[in-house]
Amino acid sequence: MDLYLDNLELVAPYLFVVVGLVVGSFLNVVVYRIPAGLSVVSPPSACPNCGTQIKPYDNLPVVSWLILRGKCRSCQSAISARYPLVEAANAALFLGVYLVIGSDWTVFAYVWFAGVTLVLGLIDFDTKRIPNRILFPGAFIGALLLGAGALGEGEMASYGRSWLAALAYFSGFLILALIVPAGFGMGDVKLAFFLGMFAGYVSWAVLVVAVFGAVFIGGGVSILLLITRRVSRKDAIPFGPSMVVGAWVAIAFGNEIARSYLGLG
Repeated sequence: MDLYLDNLELVAPYLFVVVGLVVGSFLNVVVYRIPAGLSVVSPPSACPNCGTQIKPYDNLPVVSWLILRGKCRSCQSAISARYPLVEAANAALFLGVYLVIGSDWTVFAYVWFAGVTLVLGLIDFDTKRIPNRILFPGAFIGALLLGAGALGEGEMASYGRSWLAALAYFSGFLILALIVPAGFGMGDVKLAFFLGMFAGYVSWAVLVVAVFGAVFIGGGVSILLLITRRVSRKDAIPFGPSMVVGAWVAIAFGNEIARSYLGLG
């Protein structure tokens, strides 16, 4: 039995990468089709230029794009590098979740969290909105998975804290959105609840780092875009991606950051 578990631990990282790549391929479909009001299951994926349906052997995550040199097999039109980058990013996130969470029962909840927040961040980046069609079921299923994991680990106190943290993050951003409506949208407020739940499950310090991280990253990105004149002061800059990245960083390194730089923990 011990040998079986040892072998499973050796294989697990590779499984998370492979699953992450496959799921990442589907997430590309979600990111494109949901904002357009299209079904994510039909019709099958096709070249956006010539409309030729993509064959299964040309739909292997990352690999097919590299083999085809980023071009459609039929019409030779360019295929955006974003597709393999999203697939690789999701694989990296899934692997990161496993490396941080390990064999804890909550690993499934955090894998779900990683995939959903990647989609929400990308859609907000593209469209400057966070669709309830993804956020609401994503948060609901995430809460169920996190609760099941907490029950399996005997960490129901942490699960209770996660709800309080979610409410705290949500309430703080709701106040900000009411005071500075041009700075934050209601999508950010609702996203804060989801992010707060998963950051707060780890610890209160991680929640604090997630909030500070979102503000720091969002402010830095805004300043950079203004300096490079990619946007003007009148342009809306999506804040969701910064919130998502801040939460990822906090969950992975938040306790260490809180102790080292914020004097918490």
